[in-house]
Amino acid sequence: MTSPISEHASPAAPQGSTFVVIMSVALLLLLAALDQTVVSTALPTIVADLGGLDHLSWVFTAYILTSTVVAPLYGKLGDLYGRRAMVFIAVALFLAGSLACAASSSMTALIVSRAVQGLGGGGLFVLALSVVGDVIAPKDRGKVQGVFAAVFSLSSVIGPLMGGWFVDVFSWHWIFLINLPLGAVAVLMFGLNFPAHTAHVGHKIDWLGAALLTLALSLIILVCSLGGRELPWNGALTWALIGLSLASTLAFIWAETRAVEPILPMSLFSLNVFSATSGISFLQGAIMLGVISFLPLYLQIALGYSPTESGFLLIPMTIGIVTTSTVAGIYMGRTGRYRVLPIVGMSILTIAAFLMTTFDGATTALFFSGALMLFGTGLGLIFPVTTTVVQNAVPRDLMGTATASGVMFRQIGGSMSVAVFGAIFAANMAATAGLPDAASLSPAALAALPDAMRAAAAVGVSDALHPVYWIVMVLGLMGLALALVLREIPLVNRMVPKGE
Repeated sequence: MTSPISEHASPAAPQGSTFVVIMSVALLLLLAALDQTVVSTALPTIVADLGGLDHLSWVFTAYILTSTVVAPLYGKLGDLYGRRAMVFIAVALFLAGSLACAASSSMTALIVSRAVQGLGGGGLFVLALSVVGDVIAPKDRGKVQGVFAAVFSLSSVIGPLMGGWFVDVFSWHWIFLINLPLGAVAVLMFGLNFPAHTAHVGHKIDWLGAALLTLALSLIILVCSLGGRELPWNGALTWALIGLSLASTLAFIWAETRAVEPILPMSLFSLNVFSATSGISFLQGAIMLGVISFLPLYLQIALGYSPTESGFLLIPMTIGIVTTSTVAGIYMGRTGRYRVLPIVGMSILTIAAFLMTTFDGATTALFFSGALMLFGTGLGLIFPVTTTVVQNAVPRDLMGTATASGVMFRQIGGSMSVAVFGAIFAANMAATAGLPDAASLSPAALAALPDAMRAAAAVGVSDALHPVYWIVMVLGLMGLALALVLREIPLVNRMVPKGE
């Protein structure tokens, strides 16, 4: 029986325009992903221009916060009212935020503009992945998700490099202005090739669930992003925010069991594929961001590379992701199977994390690159699986909701791991005698230190990171356990009719 919800599922694009649709949403996804990292190398220049050094972290936090909390809302609203309209809304917010960022004359204005930008960027993350489910049959989705995995990994590497280039050649304003023409072209391509729908069905929006989920996610992201800096870990306010987040989460679960059209139906967690991939997505985000967030610091302080050189040394990870995500997509397309991919991927990630526990001041570029490529190889085998298999397992009228949940869990996992690992790293660095604060250790500051202190800094950074990568290794084993219990539902080579 066809449900009222499924009548609003987005229609498939004609075959001839499918490629254009995929390329347009891939470009939008790239822009949203780049804006998570592109400001990092431009921040010193931005601060020199706008001031507000004490609010520096909010330039990152505002974007991550809003893009995470809106992900489930876009997923559900896309299921209810169609993804075409939601893409237009997300792009409008993202480009408006980009223009406002470029025009900002104070740090406060930039932070507010970044929040608006995140309101659109979070939608682009979710909708790009969901649109794939509207226009591509399940067996072939892995190939496209592999392309998107490459977009994610590429953005983490080229974002800081691009930000530095724009600052050197033009001005920091252009890291935001470049979004306008590219975003306009992408949304025009999408709008001309992804059909609109005309059905109008009444819906009861779960406003209470949306409010509670937004509150819960906002609080946990704030604690993760600001913990150890503006919020001391042992402070009363920090624990109060954590407690309120947990209470909001419990209230959200209660509200969802009573909502007519819940934002995140609790029944989805009874599906093995959904619950297992949600856990894998959480761990995947934690592992990826937990590893790469500290590698530039290790490369610059322990091994003495410049910021640009350290950026290029992260490329082997991207090569690994692009290669194996492509292979994984082809494998799923030809066989309709997927279970072996996260099993092998998590095993490789665990081995790579073990190799990273041996990093020290004498590690060669070849060994580092090999370990990082192995890490990317494991990630690439997992990336195309989590979204593809959950879209294959849930009813089509819940596809956007399920896709958004994976994005949400991955974002939360990444935010939590960076916070926790950052606290561990800072505590270990503090235990290294005679060193200045870890946050002040830049290549320039390091060069000004006496030889003995430079050597101590290199050893201190390496030793401080070892516990982080041991924990990453444990997370990899947890992901392997989830992959082993993941059910395999063969991927079909046809579009699933609405309501099926």
